[in-house]
Amino acid sequence: MAQTHEVTNQVRPHHGYDAAADPALLEAVAREGAGWATGEIHELGVLAGSEQAAEWGRLVNENTPVLRTHDRFGHRVDEVEFHPYWHELMRTAVGNGLHAAPWQDDRPGAHVARAAKFYVWGQVEAGHSCPVSMTYAAVPALRAAPGIAHWLEPLLASREYDFGLREPMAKRGLIAGMSMTEKQGGSDVRTNTTAAVPAADGTYRLTGHKWFTSAPMSDVFLTLAQAPGGLSCFLLPRVLPDGSRNRIHLQRLKDKLGNRSNASAEIEYDDAYGLLVGEEGRGVATIIEMVNMTRLDCVLGAASGMRLGLIRAVHHATHRRAFGAALIDQPLMRNVLADLALESEAATAVAMRLAGATDRVAAGRTDEALVRRLGLAVTKYWVCKRAPVHAAEALECLGGNGYVEESGMPRLYREAPLGSIWEGSGSVAALDTLRAMARQPETVEAFLAEVEQAAGADRRLDAAVAGLRKELADPGQAEYRARRITETMALVLQGSLLQRYAPTAVADAFCASRLGGDHGRAFGTLPPGVDTAAILDRARTATV
Repeated sequence: MAQTHEVTNQVRPHHGYDAAADPALLEAVAREGAGWATGEIHELGVLAGSEQAAEWGRLVNENTPVLRTHDRFGHRVDEVEFHPYWHELMRTAVGNGLHAAPWQDDRPGAHVARAAKFYVWGQVEAGHSCPVSMTYAAVPALRAAPGIAHWLEPLLASREYDFGLREPMAKRGLIAGMSMTEKQGGSDVRTNTTAAVPAADGTYRLTGHKWFTSAPMSDVFLTLAQAPGGLSCFLLPRVLPDGSRNRIHLQRLKDKLGNRSNASAEIEYDDAYGLLVGEEGRGVATIIEMVNMTRLDCVLGAASGMRLGLIRAVHHATHRRAFGAALIDQPLMRNVLADLALESEAATAVAMRLAGATDRVAAGRTDEALVRRLGLAVTKYWVCKRAPVHAAEALECLGGNGYVEESGMPRLYREAPLGSIWEGSGSVAALDTLRAMARQPETVEAFLAEVEQAAGADRRLDAAVAGLRKELADPGQAEYRARRITETMALVLQGSLLQRYAPTAVADAFCASRLGGDHGRAFGTLPPGVDTAAILDRARTATV
């Protein structure tokens, strides 16, 4: 067959790099007290940047979970089948302590180390991060029932991944899920109608339908149901102590935009066995401990996706030529890439700051609890809102090559909106910010004290903080303005962190563009004078 052409000017695959070679991440790890974990983070980063891991991620998304409701004899089995590489991803995550391990680790910085690994390994494949995150987040909620936590927590923190339907105490490690929302309410969980009836033995029997249960193959679930004393939190195992299956029936798997490697299901509780966690009527207060932790992981996941989009765009621009020069050497492309880098670095800095707060809260720091309460609400709103537009711009940097599935960019693009929906959509997150300020006014001053640690470093940041104080002092139409208030708070928090800890080029460019008004509506509209070379040097560490 005649050779009609040769392939030139195509970018080599983005494999064989260390995903942890990320200056913003490593600086934050050291700053937040987890420098001891740097070697472990790099080891995981090398695997995350490997061709093998990329293949795992590709195949679990092309071969999505399959629901098996019955066996061939007609018995209910309610099981989900996964591609074998799903289990490799899960085994790696659990083995590296990305799940509940920090709750059993007394070392300072344990939650920061876990956050850094979650951020690095999530760049391989985001879907399996969901059950990993819920297992991490379940522990604080379970501690409302010390007797349950005593026997369950060590198994949730175990670094052995033990997939399969067996009685929990017979397994080497457990995965936890969460089942809150119902079709009539969504985020308004107080409208839930699932009923929990007390049994003579002190347990409960639950009957009802759940509209969105992520990771239905988990070993145990935290769920909400209406008990005689009001909306309450319950723990439901999939397999009962006698080895029989709990009456939790999987109705169908959701056909989702992204997160396709991970199963999400509608389920029925048909007189299902459950254990009360916390007090009757305190279900929301109990499970909110889990929600706060999964919100942190929404931020980490969004930051992880931004980093992946950035380094793929930089890699492509480094090796692709157009109009006589490498794309990365052309001024407008450098503006776009530097702008993407600023967004990524700001997201990473604030995500790791909140992970550090989690460590200090676990150590008993009440001041850090106040900072985390408000900081997490505003950051969950803003960083997760920025992820989809960031993914779209990163994809566009690859042109038509980015639009095809083989590039991996469409999967990143489809995944990006999830964080902004999971654990409360944008408006819910913004209203949660107002609720936190109203119920705990001390969180406002704690937040402003955190931000003002950078006072005097940048006039634009100082002006934005002064404007924020003025806006917070005006309660009129607060709900109508909730998104604007929340966005401003998130930006001044990011600006403060970058002024304190990032290189001058990064901090100045961020404040000039995000707080100084000298920025357009699209990425790639940084003002003149920005040191794009210094900014992009920090992104090129993961280019091969």
